[in-house]
Amino acid sequence: MKKNNFQDLLTSVDVLNTINGGISEPSVVFHQQADGRELRARVPGMEKEVLQAEVHNNTLSVFYLIPITVREKVVQMPQVVYSKTIPYYVDISGIRAEYEGQELVVRMPFNELSSGYHKKLTIDED
Repeated sequence: MKKNNFQDLLTSVDVLNTINGGISEPSVVFHQQADGRELRARVPGMEKEVLQAEVHNNTLSVFYLIPITVREKVVQMPQVVYSKTIPYYVDISGIRAEYEGQELVVRMPFNELSSGYHKKLTIDED
């Protein structure tokens, strides 16, 4: 899927909400820990397994698919729960997701930049 098509689907949230007569308000909670961040997401009335997590172009997205019938064909449209750029101090390659209880849990470990970066700069003369 092209980047523009993916972004178009992600921005279709309000249209889908209107078409489907409303949705349950998702719950997204962050926990800060010494070694990383944790995102916990759930949508009341939905099975936890419908939630999906994806990293695309340094953006973490949590979403689920809603079946929409268009011209007698069913199309799966994403309903976005969370979509934000991943901070520079998170190790993108270490991000993991799992189901716990009724929630999708996304763990984002910190990288070496989480404690800050320090470098003495030499100043070049003209």
